[in-house]
Amino acid sequence: MAFAGVLADADIAAALNGCKDAGTFDHKKFFKACGMSGKSADDIKKAFFIIDQDKSGFIEEDELKLFLQNFKAGARALSDAETKAFLKAGDSDGDGKIGCDEFAAMVKV
Repeated sequence: MAFAGVLADADIAAALNGCKDAGTFDHKKFFKACGMSGKSADDIKKAFFIIDQDKSGFIEEDELKLFLQNFKAGARALSDAETKAFLKAGDSDGDGKIGCDEFAAMVKV
């Protein structure tokens, strides 16, 4: 998987299990449960570029919707409400997308 060597499989499984039902995703809980909030700036940057599927330098709403699938193939897509809340939480400059610095700030909260 894309996060092999960055995050422990057991931590990823626990984080995904904690938000397996629609409407239960909370980015703060997820980043803490999977261990990402304790990672180095380099590891967080690596995670950003994994999630930035189209390599645009930003994580857009369609990439956020499929966020959990970056951690495990077959994981559920986020609901529209979860996706919009996630985007709002990370988009500090209001441009409708999350840049690398915004992502790092969101992970460390």
